[in-house]
Amino acid sequence: MAVKAYDLTGRTAFVTGAASGIGRACAVLLAQAGATVHGADRDAQGLHETATLIKDQGGTARTHHLDVTDHGQVRRAVASCERLDVMAAVAGIMHSSPVLETRDEDLDRVLAVNFKGVLYACQEAARLMLARDNGGSIITMASGAVDIGGPGLLCYGAAKAAVVQLTKTLATEVGRYGIRVNAVAPGWIRTPMTDRHDAGAQAHTEARMSRLSPLGRVGEPEDIAHTVLHLASDASAFTTGQILRPNGGTTMPW
Repeated sequence: MAVKAYDLTGRTAFVTGAASGIGRACAVLLAQAGATVHGADRDAQGLHETATLIKDQGGTARTHHLDVTDHGQVRRAVASCERLDVMAAVAGIMHSSPVLETRDEDLDRVLAVNFKGVLYACQEAARLMLARDNGGSIITMASGAVDIGGPGLLCYGAAKAAVVQLTKTLATEVGRYGIRVNAVAPGWIRTPMTDRHDAGAQAHTEARMSRLSPLGRVGEPEDIAHTVLHLASDASAFTTGQILRPNGGTTMPW
């Protein structure tokens, strides 16, 4: 029964940020669970590679080359789905700058991708789910940055905190229609987005982050994808408005 609850056969999932990292891992795992996966990203080559991975494993994939900060592009892509059961709004960017050195354009860009892009995906997914009247699961990507303070985290942390508020608010508004809305707040995950582009610096960062975790390691994209699969599936049928923290225990309270 527990295994059957994770079966997404006959369902459709839409994943933003599907070209690499966590987004790619989510798209591949949701397809392995039986879903038809619509992947969206501005990286056309990476998106093609993700679709190829899915198809080579016998899955079904559609691709949408788009910019999540363009509401019209997101609207048209989501509307092209005949039905929608799962939205995983994963697309995001990293940015770090001290508060006193943060420029308007830095804040605008991070909010555009990490908050507005998630908002647009959630809005269009909810509209389609409501129109089809078949319920669904909307999953947003927050961050462990919402639980901590640290140098340079203003733009990134503020955008992710806004995602948490979006998640909780939307959950209260669409729950009566059988639509669940939850967020995933990962810890440090080894992805192209967290790549320091310097082997020494990367090893130092990963060693430091590993020491913060009782498990003694940093995360992999697949660690987050499995959390997303849980939220996408019937196994989490009574879960909504929640923030799941697959972070290796790095933000446990004292």
